[in-house]
Amino acid sequence: MGKQLDLEDLANELTQEKSTAYYVRVSAIGQKNDIQIVDKRNTFADRCSGSVLFKKRPEAKKLLKAIEDGKYNQVQVNSIDRLGRDTVDILNTIQMFTSKGINVKSTREGLETIVNGKENPIAKMIVGILGTLAEFELNRTRERTQEGREKAKLRGAFKGRVEGSSESDTVFFSKAKVKTVMMHLKKGESLNRTALLSKASLNLVRKVRDKMEVTDERP
Repeated sequence: MGKQLDLEDLANELTQEKSTAYYVRVSAIGQKNDIQIVDKRNTFADRCSGSVLFKKRPEAKKLLKAIEDGKYNQVQVNSIDRLGRDTVDILNTIQMFTSKGINVKSTREGLETIVNGKENPIAKMIVGILGTLAEFELNRTRERTQEGREKAKLRGAFKGRVEGSSESDTVFFSKAKVKTVMMHLKKGESLNRTALLSKASLNLVRKVRDKMEVTDERP
């Protein structure tokens, strides 16, 4: 009888072991992610801009499906900024994992969101602080860029587009990025998916669509 209990305890321990999925995101086309990959069989690697919501990324979708199928109970990332485009998205992503009982482990920050089966309040606080600092730095970078442009304008070194000038449709449609957007739109892709596939902003995709509609309506 005692032997049977020992085997049951062992089975329970094995069941509770963490099955880990590794999530990687790189943004630049030439950026290598080998250093982040630990287990290629269980790694989900997205190559996309950090501005894309986590749940909209192709490999992230596969990861979420695998979690729904019960394949993993832990997601490990190199850094928490891999999990979203901004503080809100990162926190929403972590909360989504936590609600499913999935521990998120960040190597760089040394964080685990679930400890002994319970949500780790310290990790939640640190994640919020780190995300806020990252967002603050991004805003400061934008401000410094704008300040640099204003100073350049005063020196006459940066003129931008001449006021009142406009870009012809011929020039606009000749751009490589615009051609890529047009190709996906003509295939019937949605605006959001076209933006993702073309690595273009949603505003640009809308502009291309609107110009295409106007062109199609011309006699």
